[in-house]
Amino acid sequence: MKSIHIGLMRVLTLGLFVAAAAATTAMAQDARIQTTSLDTLAVKASQVVDVNLDERLMQFAAKFLDNKDADEAAVKKMVNGLKGIHVKVLEFDAEGQYSTADVEALRSQVRSAPWSRIMGITSKRETNVEVYLLMKGPEVGGLAVIAFGPKELMVVNIVGPVDLDKLSKLEGSFGIPDLEIESQKSKPKNN
Repeated sequence: MKSIHIGLMRVLTLGLFVAAAAATTAMAQDARIQTTSLDTLAVKASQVVDVNLDERLMQFAAKFLDNKDADEAAVKKMVNGLKGIHVKVLEFDAEGQYSTADVEALRSQVRSAPWSRIMGITSKRETNVEVYLLMKGPEVGGLAVIAFGPKELMVVNIVGPVDLDKLSKLEGSFGIPDLEIESQKSKPKNN
């Protein structure tokens, strides 16, 4: 009886270890960017936008979109399947209200696999923009945009399957600012 008890304890311990390892791996590959480090900066900001929509709230909000309006119907379709939309924008009256370490706290979450940086714009006078995708096989499982300038810091995080061709339809909806994303098909060709 004692050996059965010891064997059962070993199996349970091994099972707990495997479950903990799987949970750690799942958390490491989550598309959600943690922005709690920016909460202390909010008191310095002249304006704060903080949008946190989980899947349930997005589905509720999507009910109010009109299926007869082509743009609203496209937004409704794109939101279907997303797990969350999270936006945090901090605007400051003066420069130097946040540090490089604040930006690095965000970047460090998207600098390694399965995240890939797909775009970066660097400027000493204007806003710097970095765009990252979380790849789950051939599918895009999440998107993160980190933008920062002398008087602003912004994070846009879309969690769930993202169709890049339809992403521009979400601009101006659900708290997502106009990111000037334009589908390659709709760009005019220069001859």
